[in-house]
Amino acid sequence: MPDYNIQSIKQRFGIIGNSNLLNRALDVAIQVAPTDLSVLINGESGVGKERMPQIIHQLSARKHNKYIAVNCGAIPDGTIDSELFGHEKGSFTGAQAMRKGYFEEADGGTIFLDEVGELPLQTQVRLLRVLETGEFIKVGTSKVQKTNVRIVAATNEDVPVAISKGKFREDLFYRLNSVPIKMPSLRERKEDIHLLFRKFASDFSEKYRMPVIRLTPDATLILEAYGWKGNIRQLKNLAEQISVIESTRIITREVLLNYLPDHGDTKLPAVYKKPEDTDFSERDILYKFLFDMKKDLGDLKKVVFELVDGGGSINKPENKDIIDRIYNEVEKPSPAFNPLQLNPHQSNSDYQINRADEIEHHEEVVEENLSIEEKEKELIKKALEKYHGRRKGAAKELGISERTLYRKIKEYNLN
Repeated sequence: MPDYNIQSIKQRFGIIGNSNLLNRALDVAIQVAPTDLSVLINGESGVGKERMPQIIHQLSARKHNKYIAVNCGAIPDGTIDSELFGHEKGSFTGAQAMRKGYFEEADGGTIFLDEVGELPLQTQVRLLRVLETGEFIKVGTSKVQKTNVRIVAATNEDVPVAISKGKFREDLFYRLNSVPIKMPSLRERKEDIHLLFRKFASDFSEKYRMPVIRLTPDATLILEAYGWKGNIRQLKNLAEQISVIESTRIITREVLLNYLPDHGDTKLPAVYKKPEDTDFSERDILYKFLFDMKKDLGDLKKVVFELVDGGGSINKPENKDIIDRIYNEVEKPSPAFNPLQLNPHQSNSDYQINRADEIEHHEEVVEENLSIEEKEKELIKKALEKYHGRRKGAAKELGISERTLYRKIKEYNLN
């Protein structure tokens, strides 16, 4: 095995940067490459995680065999098992011929599973079997097949958090995480930001046949101090936009700020802020709202019936607490539920019947007019319209995966 060094690897694979964190990640990749250990690469979106499996494959004894990269988040749930493990003819609708999966095609080589955290749980079980025994079964058959592949996986998710929520198998995590590699974000390697920008500016100058753009010293300081939530991908897009749009080739601080989100008028899309993880879906929240509303109605019925029967008082502490709570939850209470608006000319029995009818009628209206599916469909339509049909942007806006959005589009027959 040749004695590779970090600098030669950077030149070979076009990696720019000299930060200690980047060098550490490259050093681990070089050291683990000759082995057959599985590797889990963790890092934010846009940091260049896809370079690491390429390095590991090319420096291994498997370099003359196939290298296959699979984006797990871009494959729908219903077809991902077929894509990875293959299927037999007639195993499902549309399976008109036998098909080899990636694990069969890459026998003797390397498979890179990008966004492995998006895999469904049933697929995680199949993957665990491959890692443990090298065996897999095609969809639509019971025949066990052998494969000899090296698995390198990557994710931008916090896997321990996903495990705690039951979204990722703990045993699979420990199998994949034989050797962890942490790819640093651009914020963690500020000394490399200007180097990368100059490289991108030079590439786009050659591509578009125009002079190279250069930053003034104060613009360089702004560039290095910026947050870069989109990491290298965002920096590259910025360099391309400035190269094409600006007529002047010397970029000042004022010009640069126009291209950075959250600084004046931006020419870039707004940076997406990932919503905080929650255990409650939109459907769960709506159900909880309905249950709380029904509980309020039940409590209010109790107060009203006590009043009209003459056995209760509105000044009782428990009754006052109920009324105060409901008044605080809504801006203006409905007249149908206000126990203070009693008609003195109406008999207690008539009032009790009418009020009960009004309450029951109100409950029915709420339940009949609230359609969760219609609301969900409406939100998906709005997100798709906002991003002009691009599912990736719409999925981020909705806080769901592309695969889930794809399934919802088919379910609701949305174009």
